[in-house]
Amino acid sequence: MAIKVIAQRREVKLGKKPGMKFVMRPDLYIPIQEKKVFAEASTHSGISSGVIKAAWDAAGEVLRTWATEGHSVPLPGLGTMRFGVRSKAVEKLEDVKANLITTRRIVFTPSVEVKDELKNTAIQITCLDENGEVLKRVTSGDSGEVEDNEENENGGSENGSGENNGNSGSEQNGGSQAESIDAPTISGETPFDNTTQVTLSGPDGAEIRYTVDGSAPTAESQLYSEAFTLTDTVLVKAIAIKNGVSSEVASKTFTKNGSGDNGGGFDTGS
Repeated sequence: MAIKVIAQRREVKLGKKPGMKFVMRPDLYIPIQEKKVFAEASTHSGISSGVIKAAWDAAGEVLRTWATEGHSVPLPGLGTMRFGVRSKAVEKLEDVKANLITTRRIVFTPSVEVKDELKNTAIQITCLDENGEVLKRVTSGDSGEVEDNEENENGGSENGSGENNGNSGSEQNGGSQAESIDAPTISGETPFDNTTQVTLSGPDGAEIRYTVDGSAPTAESQLYSEAFTLTDTVLVKAIAIKNGVSSEVASKTFTKNGSGDNGGGFDTGS
């Protein structure tokens, strides 16, 4: 098994050194339907998928309640989850107000086993030219370092999170790790009956890039310009980019009533 990555040569206009560069992105990360997860778990455990789903739903309610109360709750076999905030820092006591909070966050900290699995999984990179022709394939020789949200958050920063917001100093972003930008906001009705309109908003002067196929957005993803319409269940992900610096990824699932699908349903004609 390997993590598959595409490195395609494209024109990068952002950053300190714009030009033709190889930009990396996940290779065909396709959302898996919930029912397939339960079916696979049933095969491995010998327990019916219906029983597994009922138990998972009940556990999910408990986890959400405890996380809302401020607990760091275990996700068996995966790690822990808790709710948090991203906020601005102020000097004066009288300036401490709720409107300093810019983002409500979900912090997932993977378990040692999950980190080791990721660290020990090879990364296969397929290099493409600007026309999509394969130039070569290479296997990663990276250090295998795994980013930990908990460690980043405890690192401290001006806006209280300490995360580098994905700005690893790569040529794709061309930004400084000392800079940061708030993630965009994804708005729209969910669940919905027939269609729903999705609106993306971000910091002043930032452009917003988004995806509707479950993949992580990059500087090369679809540029947001106006509200768009969804006709089926879709996972929308978005980032804000300003001065070559990318925000963390914002995501929201828009669920169509009566639909078990987790893809498609994107109408650009709205």
